[in-house]
Amino acid sequence: MSTYVYGITARSHPALPEGMTGVGEPPRTVRVLTAGELAAVVSDAPEDLRPKRRDLLAHQNVLAEAGAGGCVLPMRFGSVADDDDTVTRVLTDRAEHYLERLRELDGKVEYNVKATHVEEAVLHRVMAENADVRALAEANRKAGGGGYDDKIRLGEMVAAAVKAKETEDAQEVQGLLAPVASAVSVGPESTGWLLNVSFLVDRGSAEDFLATVEQVRKSHAHLDLRVNGPLPPYSFVEPGPGQPAGSTAGAGAGAQ
Repeated sequence: MSTYVYGITARSHPALPEGMTGVGEPPRTVRVLTAGELAAVVSDAPEDLRPKRRDLLAHQNVLAEAGAGGCVLPMRFGSVADDDDTVTRVLTDRAEHYLERLRELDGKVEYNVKATHVEEAVLHRVMAENADVRALAEANRKAGGGGYDDKIRLGEMVAAAVKAKETEDAQEVQGLLAPVASAVSVGPESTGWLLNVSFLVDRGSAEDFLATVEQVRKSHAHLDLRVNGPLPPYSFVEPGPGQPAGSTAGAGAGAQ
């Protein structure tokens, strides 16, 4: 049977509650595998696992319960290894890496920050900052809207200016937030977001980080900033002993 991996912690980590359950229907019993100084929080993997709300919450609850007793390296939902031996083999092979990560991430949480433009506000800013766009828009206005080609040219100029502003704003926001974080992890690009970045933050300085986010929000009214956290530091753990469900799991495969 395949093994579902929730997270990795130190072997000295406090014991989990007896009878604790995780993903699956019926819920699988959570157990702990050990190898050297490390331990993995696992359960049997359900067949045809899908990101249903119940299972997503079960994964989060296991990590929350384990995290209450000390640092845990969280695996992404759906991390599945071939079997228990695969998990313990990876713990052994990558022991130095995981122990270093446990030391580095102890007492830290992740905040994910996404940003997008407020359409009307960014258009006003683009017009104010770009003399060429402003001049063509004014010429078109005086010409009763301008000809077809002029309208197309203005649209292209505005689109290019907005795109350039996206890059500029993403770099600026990341630059303002990075100094109040311990580490930064840039997430994958996704449609609709000009910024998708995770920040590793000391629990004790989380208020300072959030205060800085609020300052950025106030000083960049043309941006819609969204913050998710505190989260387990998913973006700062790699690789894991399993792969997302539906792919072929193997030793040392990334699953964070």
